[in-house]
Amino acid sequence: MSEELLSKKELLEVTGISYGQLYRWKRKDLIPEEWFIRKSTFTGQETFFPKERILERVDRIQKMKENLSLDEMAEMFSPSVGEVNLSKMELVKRGLASETTINLYLDQFKDSPEKFQFEGILTVYLVEKLLQSGDISLEEAKMVIQVANDYFSKEKQSYGELVIVRKLGITTCFIVQSTTDFVMDKGTKLIVKIAFTNEMEELRTKLI
Repeated sequence: MSEELLSKKELLEVTGISYGQLYRWKRKDLIPEEWFIRKSTFTGQETFFPKERILERVDRIQKMKENLSLDEMAEMFSPSVGEVNLSKMELVKRGLASETTINLYLDQFKDSPEKFQFEGILTVYLVEKLLQSGDISLEEAKMVIQVANDYFSKEKQSYGELVIVRKLGITTCFIVQSTTDFVMDKGTKLIVKIAFTNEMEELRTKLI
C-alpha cells in the first residue's frame, strides 16, 4: 500500500501556484510540514507530496483565499479546537455521533467523562462515519476506539493515519505517521486508510 506522490515541480505546473506561494502557505501552517517529503533521485534530493491530499488542499486554499486571510485559513486548518468540550447529548444533537457510537466509546473507560474534548469528539465522529458507511462492524468499532484512545494519550509531533486491514476474516487496526512507504502482503485487504488531519478539518467546520 503506497500513496501516490507528486513532485514539487509537477505540483507547481498542475496547480499554477508559485514557489513563493507554496512556501508561504507552509510557513502559515496551511500545508503540514510532514507533507514535504524529501527523497533521493538521480538528480539529487527532491521534494514530493502525497498527491491526493496536496491537490485537495491547494484547491481548498485557492477557493477560500478570496474570502479569508492566510491567518484565518490557518485557524481553519488548525489540528485542534482550543478547549472545546461537548456533552453526550450535545454530540447527538449536533449530529456528530449517535448514542450507540458514543456508548461504545464510553464503555472503554472505567470512569466515563462527562464532557468530550476534541480528540474524543474526533474519535466518535470518525467511528460514526465508518459505521454508517458499513466499513466496520460494532466489534471492529471498539478496536478503532481503543487504538485511537491509546494513540491520542501519547505525545506526538503530528497526527498520523488510521489504517484498517482484513485478512482471512480477521481485522487489524493501527495508526502510523505516514503510509507513503507502507507495504502489505497481497493476501491482506485494505479496508480503510484515513488521514486524521483531513477529518480534523471537516470536524472543525462543524464545530465552529
